Amino acid sequence: MLRDKLVETALEWQNKFGVAPQITAVISEYDAAMLIGMSEKDYSDYMQDKTAVQKGFDFIFKEKRYQIKGNRPSGKKGSKVTLVPKAKNYNWDKLIWILYDKNYVMQEAWEWDVESYKAQFSEIKRLSPDHYRKGKCLYKVR
Repeated sequence: MLRDKLVETALEWQNKFGVAPQITAVISEYDAAMLIGMSEKDYSDYMQDKTAVQKGFDFIFKEKRYQIKGNRPSGKKGSKVTLVPKAKNYNWDKLIWILYDKNYVMQEAWEWDVESYKAQFSEIKRLSPDHYRKGKCLYKVR
């Protein structure tokens, strides 16, 4: 699978040069699409004319605009995830946050609708994983 090759290459790069390439965003977008039931073919077809810089949302599925956020600790001392990315706008319908382990294996995924997200977080400057864990759990390693 192409995702596995990308992860393998990023981890090999990290082992050799100390820091992994920034693949968390693209991996989390792909994983979120698969998690909500989008087929790999539909995701590929949708993304063909997109760029890495798209304002507001990352993809559309079943008429819903999805914004995806992800975090991955490197596994090095001090790399525990304590700060999570906050949405900079509200031009989406659903937000999914994914937390990985150091090998890009999904540990948990949480979903928010835009209105609940705004109500909970619009006044909060710094979000932690515990904030996102108040959403709808889509996936959690037991």
